Amino acid sequence: MNSLRVKDLCKTYIINKVQNNVLRNVSFEIMEGEMVAVMGPSGSGKSTLLYTVSGMDTLTAGKVHYFGKEISALTANEISDLRLDEMGFIFQQMYMLKNLSIYDNIILPAYQSKKVKNRKVVNDRARQLMHKLGISEIADNDTNQVSGGQLQRACICRSLINCPKMIFADEPTGALNQQNSKVVMKELNSINQDGTTIMLVTHDMKVAAKCDRIMYIEDGTIKGEITLEKFLEESSFKERERKVNSWLMEMGW
Repeated sequence: MNSLRVKDLCKTYIINKVQNNVLRNVSFEIMEGEMVAVMGPSGSGKSTLLYTVSGMDTLTAGKVHYFGKEISALTANEISDLRLDEMGFIFQQMYMLKNLSIYDNIILPAYQSKKVKNRKVVNDRARQLMHKLGISEIADNDTNQVSGGQLQRACICRSLINCPKMIFADEPTGALNQQNSKVVMKELNSINQDGTTIMLVTHDMKVAAKCDRIMYIEDGTIKGEITLEKFLEESSFKERERKVNSWLMEMGW
């Protein structure tokens, strides 16, 4: 089944009466259970693509179907509920409420959801997620009392609290050092292997090499893509990295 089906997507901004076509007739599909990276030079439209297909930004033309629902046909409130209940988001800047503990930040989206009836189930799920990601000990900490790697893992827990069908990640390792980046990607690969579809934007070749497929966007259009299959063995990484590097050079990276 398609998680995401995008057809002839256009996104245009008008600034000072000048039309800027950021996305131009973009079409692609992401199958359920896939982990797909989007790469491309700065200003190519990577983040705009992520925000538009996830309903965070409005599209100018075209269609986006998310598990069969056409996003552009939904009201603002329906899109908001869809994002809350069926999507998870991870950003480079780890937005968390500073007046709440790490644990309270994680459970907040579930407490806001109309679907959630039993808060004890939510609380238990939050503790299980934190345990799985190795951050149980920071549950009561403030957001400024933890490392960047811990905070990003807390953001992953938060993105998973409502059991989303798909996660959208914008440079999820961009603010992390190499070691923390590896830890976060290990968790994202694990989440994906458990069945959650992931679409992520990255400029990091090492991150992209751990995805099933990479799409290359330039000047608002998809210029090419490469399929790598699932990343299951660490021993395969060097070969995958070489393959991605060679392909990116062909793309003009």
